[in-house]
Amino acid sequence: MARRQPTFKPYHQQQLMLLPPSLDELIPKDHACRVVNDVINKISLEPLHAAYHTIGSSSYHPQMLLKVLVYGYVSNIYSSRKLEAACKESIYFMWLSSMSYPDHNTINRFRGVRLKDALRKIFEEVVLLLAQEGLLSIEEVYTDGTKIEANANKYTFVWRKAIATNKEKIKKQLAHIWEYAQSVATAEDGLPDPPDFTTISKEKVQDTVDKLNQVLGKKESIDRKMKAKLGYVTKHYPANIASYEQQEAILGNRNRGGGPLL
Repeated sequence: MARRQPTFKPYHQQQLMLLPPSLDELIPKDHACRVVNDVINKISLEPLHAAYHTIGSSSYHPQMLLKVLVYGYVSNIYSSRKLEAACKESIYFMWLSSMSYPDHNTINRFRGVRLKDALRKIFEEVVLLLAQEGLLSIEEVYTDGTKIEANANKYTFVWRKAIATNKEKIKKQLAHIWEYAQSVATAEDGLPDPPDFTTISKEKVQDTVDKLNQVLGKKESIDRKMKAKLGYVTKHYPANIASYEQQEAILGNRNRGGGPLL
């Protein structure tokens, strides 16, 4: 008796589509890149315009480059060459860049000359927003049971449901990550992409946007504002502890009961 042939789903790479899907249709509604996009869309970038020449050829829009950099950093991608490749290969970066393809020199020049210290502050505020919502965690990296070398990045961003972390702890971790990111700007290294993301409240996004607008509008007061924010964390930390413990109890009960995390 002749062996029956297996059945496969249709596969036609050259098949034409009357209405090809847009990139927006391919991006999940609850993906991380949408949050980065929403936050940066609302930031006033007028203070950065002074770094651009008014004559000569046009430049890539700073809003697009900022989205690529921030989403790249929270995706553990710090290399300008890898960011350049991501804009051509990843639908998330292609969507954020609106199919623009800045090269690595453009990316490095933007973050090293035009953004300067502003990128660090924006990156930090976005990470704090996500981590305080319990959507992103920063974990120590181990290799074969041993911590990686001190001159490498010993932390990695992990996208998943997590208990919100105290700001002071996050800031210390971010300081190390930032040093590593700065070294990668010249060493050209990088880390893997993250998995999916979960939505956050509009109120939290707007709060972060307001902070960033103040920082970008008044660069000379960045240090003073930073101290004020640290003072706020110290003042409100005890109340946050109670909130964290309550969240831990809720998550613990759900895990024991096998129910879904909302």
